[in-house]
Amino acid sequence: MTLTQPLQLLAPLSGVLMPLDHVPDPVFASRVIGDGLCIDPTSQVLCAPLAGVVSNLQHSGHAISITDDSGVQVLLHIGLDTVNLKGQGFSALVEQGQRVEAGQPLIEFDADYVALHARSLLTLMLVVSGEPFSLLTPDNGLVACAQPVLRLSLGDPRTVVAQEEGEALFSKPVHLPNPNGLHARPAAVFAQAAKGFAASICLHKQQDSANAKSLVAIMALQTVHGDALQVSAVGEDAELAISTLAQLLADGCGEAVTPVAVVAPVVEAQEVSTKLLRGVCASAGSAFGYVVQVAERTLEMPEFAADQQLERESLERALTHATQALQRLRDNATAEAQSDIFKAHQELLEDPSLLEQAQVLIAEGKSAAFAWNSATEATATLFKSLGSTLLAERALDLMDVGQRVLKLILGVPDGVWELPDQAILIAEQLTPSQTAALDTGKVLGFATVGGGATSHVAILARALGLPAVCGLPLQVLSLASGTRVLLDADKGELHLDPAVSVIEQLHAKRQQQRQRHQHELENAARAAVTRDGHHFEVTANVASLAETEQAMSLGAEGIGLLRSEFLYQQRSVAPSHDEQAGTYSAIARALGPQRNLVVRTLDVGGDKPLAYVPMDSEANPFLGMRGIRLCLERPQLLREQFRAILSSAGLARLHIMLPMVSQLSELRLARLMLEEEALALGLTELPKLGIMIEVPAAALMADLFAPEVDFFSIGTNDLTQYTLAMDRDHPRLASQADSFHPSVLRLIASTVKAAHAHGKWVGVCGALASETLAVPLLLGLGVDELSVSVPLIPAIKAAIREAELSECQAIAHQVLGLESAEQVREALSVQQQAMVETSQVLES
Repeated sequence: MTLTQPLQLLAPLSGVLMPLDHVPDPVFASRVIGDGLCIDPTSQVLCAPLAGVVSNLQHSGHAISITDDSGVQVLLHIGLDTVNLKGQGFSALVEQGQRVEAGQPLIEFDADYVALHARSLLTLMLVVSGEPFSLLTPDNGLVACAQPVLRLSLGDPRTVVAQEEGEALFSKPVHLPNPNGLHARPAAVFAQAAKGFAASICLHKQQDSANAKSLVAIMALQTVHGDALQVSAVGEDAELAISTLAQLLADGCGEAVTPVAVVAPVVEAQEVSTKLLRGVCASAGSAFGYVVQVAERTLEMPEFAADQQLERESLERALTHATQALQRLRDNATAEAQSDIFKAHQELLEDPSLLEQAQVLIAEGKSAAFAWNSATEATATLFKSLGSTLLAERALDLMDVGQRVLKLILGVPDGVWELPDQAILIAEQLTPSQTAALDTGKVLGFATVGGGATSHVAILARALGLPAVCGLPLQVLSLASGTRVLLDADKGELHLDPAVSVIEQLHAKRQQQRQRHQHELENAARAAVTRDGHHFEVTANVASLAETEQAMSLGAEGIGLLRSEFLYQQRSVAPSHDEQAGTYSAIARALGPQRNLVVRTLDVGGDKPLAYVPMDSEANPFLGMRGIRLCLERPQLLREQFRAILSSAGLARLHIMLPMVSQLSELRLARLMLEEEALALGLTELPKLGIMIEVPAAALMADLFAPEVDFFSIGTNDLTQYTLAMDRDHPRLASQADSFHPSVLRLIASTVKAAHAHGKWVGVCGALASETLAVPLLLGLGVDELSVSVPLIPAIKAAIREAELSECQAIAHQVLGLESAEQVREALSVQQQAMVETSQVLES
């Protein structure tokens, strides 16, 4: 290959230059499609950055690709989510296949219309063919249309010498150990690692080379198992980059690898050495049955296709059929939570960034199957790499949706597993679709290596009444099908080959649980009064009118937590005032003027982003912009919500609760805004205003907060993870991130003491309030109200009726002096059994 001169790319617009890292779109910001730059435009005509052929022009007119004679391909993308405008506001000045010159006008657009109807006007210029480049103008500088902005290095990167940085260094050849080459997952890991170095880095396969920081470029090398690859780098940290990345390749980039040039012997399923495997409870219950190992089969797909139009039509047809299938699942759902899951899957199918990734690859000659699979894998890998448990769980949803569409493209029937009776399914991971399709007449429960207690799979398992455990060690996949097992999901345990006596105990326990549950339902309307005459309020945690109505039917005395974010999530625009006000008023009417309605203001941000609220990517979203911090940074969002909530004043005993408060200044500013909005509406009486105690700082300063609030509500989920510095959904830490830990209990005790000293009440709305084992403890610590998961209302009320407050206070005092959650649970278990026996004697 002969050396060619560097190629300069011109600015396609006038405006303010921005780095991709600042683009509020994770797909573009992470350079999944390609690397480049962003311009906030001040002109309204998009011009060609280089001479070449229009290789792709989107029908909607918002995006265009130019390919020059040397194969350099540049994608220009006007605005974010502008595909949804369906061509409105855009006028193409060229046609696909037309040759254009550098600086030639390509697309004219109405900036005012696009700014009003799309998420952003930010315009991207991406080098999707993967050539390394340098910036010719400073970041965040003003640029004029047709001004040179990028210099691309062409030719063989192994022989190019950077003008200022010296010669390229090369690694020794590394034989690729990945069974399927560098497909999306390992390629994304490699590209992400390469981005951590300042050097210009290339990956080489024989005579082909790729920008090592571009996922698409790496995948375009079409590597296979055993390929000899080299890493080259130019720059001050080149040596470190080469040694690190070469080792990463040799280790398989985080993927299970197959030794090169060695035929692996067939290994029989090994006997698991232990008789007990521990994980995390995803869905309560227990079952005895027989292991059935299940896995999704690998789908074969062609990489290339000759007719781009046919591939686009194939993808569109598959997306339509997948949407219809998901709608049928929504229609047949027996619970709102199930319906919401498949609604979220439909939203994924409509995601413009995902569809554009696939369309770009189809325009490069890839088949619809390959393009769609690459887009979903790359985006799922991105979600997993962002350090958020929630996004990692959404990655599973995305892969589930991806497989559904992929099967439709390939014409592969979505078959149902043939399963024997009394099956306990074992899998590395189950998808929501697989879980929803389980035959509960044959499947008694399941256990997986991956997943979490808050995942959609866990929600579906609970809706189906199937006990489930997640976070088990990998050795569970070595269990032979047919092995007798006892799944005790309540304890997060899988017992192998259990004794007959253990099975008999299980059956007896389940019979007792059924009888107790029936008794609790029959007495759900009774007040929650202890044996010695102390009444405690049991309210519900809800996220809809339907849940509110269900809570009332199960004996709830009010709503202790209305999660208002259900109105904001899984949509592309903010809810209107009328929609919000109508929902709050309907819920308040369902309660009536004698019951409490506690509305938590918007608790999103960080790990729970909103599509229409641009946010910077955060390395640790749980410690970033979320809850009250986000709302105070965007005060109009909070003011609009206050106005909507206040519309329900008088229909119920209205309370407003602020999440994630850690400073008095946050409370005071929010109260001032609430007062101003109430005054504007002509209200003479403010609703009660309280805060969530979920940050240790708030618990430790509860004595200073108490005079300025009307109530506290303790969110034990976040309070636990922030106090113990452990993610509650981490598969290996979940058993330790326990709200029964004495440090968490001490914070609850000090919060109650501070509140009562100022005559304020304290509720608990976190998961701890929904555990019957915790009821005597929380009563003994002085908590006034328990707000619980709707289905557990009867059980929590029954637990209060079995308790005696003096005994609760004694056990609470005792456990505060213990040193571990395990010791606390053991002490409470002994007391709980004694209380149940006493209650049974009194009732007989």
